[in-house]
Amino acid sequence: MIGRLKGVLVAKQPPWIVVDVGGVGYELEAPMSTFYDLPELGREVALCTHYAVKEDTVALYAFLREDERALFRALQKVSGIGAKIALAVLSGVSVEEFSRLVQASDLAALTRIPGIGKKTAERIVIELRDRVEGLAVGVSPASGGGAADPASEAAIALQALGYKPQEVTRLVRAASVPGDRAEDIIRKALKAALR
Repeated sequence: MIGRLKGVLVAKQPPWIVVDVGGVGYELEAPMSTFYDLPELGREVALCTHYAVKEDTVALYAFLREDERALFRALQKVSGIGAKIALAVLSGVSVEEFSRLVQASDLAALTRIPGIGKKTAERIVIELRDRVEGLAVGVSPASGGGAADPASEAAIALQALGYKPQEVTRLVRAASVPGDRAEDIIRKALKAALR
């Protein structure tokens, strides 16, 4: 599985980009939210990626921010939503705004996103309401070395351990102290969760 790429941006023509990594050109599909923040051609870029294998295709998707990739993956777990609609969502609205719309059950705003009708919007609200809050826990861009801030890294790790997004948000906020490393925040959050 390919989870991250760092290389030179050699082509960008929405929705496709090509990144040269050690002489190999990776063709990736990306949402417009990523396109807006890409550097100029010839510059180095670090991307979070999602590798998808289906019966008849293999695809690689690119995101500048971990929260965008997490939302992309969460959206595809909703019945009736595939990669194209997930990319349309990310192209039309920020992760924070999407989270707010879902938590507010704003079906009218959700249906304004291309590819989302009323029934799909209802499914999104029902299936993602508990998951979207944790997606916008302040995940920073994958700029420079591609590392997120320690609180975001801790949040991602806690979600991977099976904690619900709302609980992750609460635990990370309570455990985070400026200057802490992700490991410190995780350790404190896990101790708090066990109390």
